[in-house]
Amino acid sequence: DDFISSPPRKTVRFGGTLTEILLKYEKGDTTDFELLKHQLSDPDIKDVQIINWLHEFRASVAYLTKELEQLVSILLKLPWLGRSREVVEEYLGFLGNLVSAQTVHLRPCLRMIVSHFVPPRITIREDDVDISDSDDDDENLSVSFNTCHRALQTVARYVPSTPQFLMPILVENFPFVNKSERTLECYVHNLLQVTVYLPTLRLQILELIIEKLLKLDVSTPQQDIEDAEETANNCNSEEKSTEEGLFDMEEDEGKKGNKVVSSSSERMAHPLAERLDILMTILFSYIKDVCYVNGKLDINNAKDLYRDLVSVFDKLILPTHASCHVQYFMFYICSFKLGLAEAFLDHLWKKLHDPNSPSVIRQTAGTYIGSFLARAKFIPVVTVKACLDLLVNWLHKYIDNQDTGTNAYCDVALHGPFYSTCQAVFYTLIFRHRQLLDGNLRKGLSYLQSLNFERIVMCQLNPLKICIPSVVNLFAAITRKYQLVFCYTIIERNNRQFIPVVRSGAGGDLVQTCTNPLDSFFPFDPYILKRSKKTIDPFYQFWEELSAEDLENLKKPITKGTSEDEDDDFLKGETPQNDGVVGIAQNPFESNTRSPVSSFGSPPGCYVPYP
Repeated sequence: DDFISSPPRKTVRFGGTLTEILLKYEKGDTTDFELLKHQLSDPDIKDVQIINWLHEFRASVAYLTKELEQLVSILLKLPWLGRSREVVEEYLGFLGNLVSAQTVHLRPCLRMIVSHFVPPRITIREDDVDISDSDDDDENLSVSFNTCHRALQTVARYVPSTPQFLMPILVENFPFVNKSERTLECYVHNLLQVTVYLPTLRLQILELIIEKLLKLDVSTPQQDIEDAEETANNCNSEEKSTEEGLFDMEEDEGKKGNKVVSSSSERMAHPLAERLDILMTILFSYIKDVCYVNGKLDINNAKDLYRDLVSVFDKLILPTHASCHVQYFMFYICSFKLGLAEAFLDHLWKKLHDPNSPSVIRQTAGTYIGSFLARAKFIPVVTVKACLDLLVNWLHKYIDNQDTGTNAYCDVALHGPFYSTCQAVFYTLIFRHRQLLDGNLRKGLSYLQSLNFERIVMCQLNPLKICIPSVVNLFAAITRKYQLVFCYTIIERNNRQFIPVVRSGAGGDLVQTCTNPLDSFFPFDPYILKRSKKTIDPFYQFWEELSAEDLENLKKPITKGTSEDEDDDFLKGETPQNDGVVGIAQNPFESNTRSPVSSFGSPPGCYVPYP
């Protein structure tokens, strides 16, 4: 105790001061220098020894030039994290002195700090084999991470140019996706923590994280995730039935078992989906923490973060085809304030009707508008109407310009943005038609008639031939019911123009070619990651499976001359009680509109026969 409490000695144990050793080294005498390196590299080095050495090094940083980078490297490998508070404070002081006096060592210092953003590696011996793994169960991780951020802030305070040197290091240290979930979780959490005290890096860090999430997302197609979940559920059912046959569980054990099942049910069966789920949960939490201060929305913070996220959306998400989950960061931040949702729609609209943008980007912007309007619960009818007016007016102007020209024929390559916009309008109407007609059927019908769907459907560009069949069939059924336009004649003619081909190895089955010429997808289709979906579900519009009665009603047109009382009765029977929002739950329609791969034919549960 007396030794530990005594002040650090100013000389090393073999007689000379640190300055003397370094001066001897410069003159070619390396004996004491090698002994110094050996002592610093000792794995059993004690706290008091570390403090003694650091105290001397702080006074001698002027000698630690680039020629001594090997010695500095040893100092940066000292096991200072998890030590006593005195060691930590002395080491932080040493880092500050080092980078301020010798900026040549800035990068190695930053690399050392960033290397501690993940759980430390430990060696586990199994069957005489050393296995290296991350220590995911270290209870002191949060303390170590906070200390690392203090170190980074110390360095940044002494060297203002730290951010530009730090970013490449953050990129190169990002763990591979096959690392443990805990490793990825810790690293992403620490990256987001850096944005709090180095705000100039926020955009680049968000871009880095979302790029990695996007690679995970496109590597795990929705069908693969669902197949893995189904297989896992079947295995669990078999195990459960076996256990029930062999054991009679006591009541209290049963409760305990249920708790375990409940916690394990949070996990995704697909390993990459599990990693994506955890990281999306962290990203959603970060977005909320930035935008909400003391439980109240800070609109300035929300606007600043929105601008950064839109920038990342434009650069990474919009050019990526058929991602399933990552794009929901825009959905989530837009749910905080209607103004943000309207800004996002306006941003997409500008992309869509900009003739200088690539056609594929314009088409994707159209699919985002349609999917967002259909699925976002927080968008009111008045905004839906405003967007439909914009989209439909643009379609009519497009038809005006094309119908009399030489390109007035059905061709996806020529008119991709037009067809994408048509599909967005059809899709929005399928989900929102009850709300558009709610309250006053006559007024609602008058509005829908003013959109003049008949001209769009009947034009030479023939959008019904290009749009996904499941969307076309539901749109045709709804517009027939309300006598807006009769689509079935055109659908039959289009079907006759498809050339059937024999599916190889399928016993001569006939299939139609090119059922999704647009190669389109719906970016806000159901979110299926178990943990993070809890954040999205309260704001999400689910599709409600059509009952036999609903299908029958779709076949019955609304007759002209219906009285106001009959209008009200109709509305009472048709409009679901869901805060004025159409209640929607997953059904076969989802599988037909989820991705280009599965968009073949008409949805079995929603198909309305031709009259």
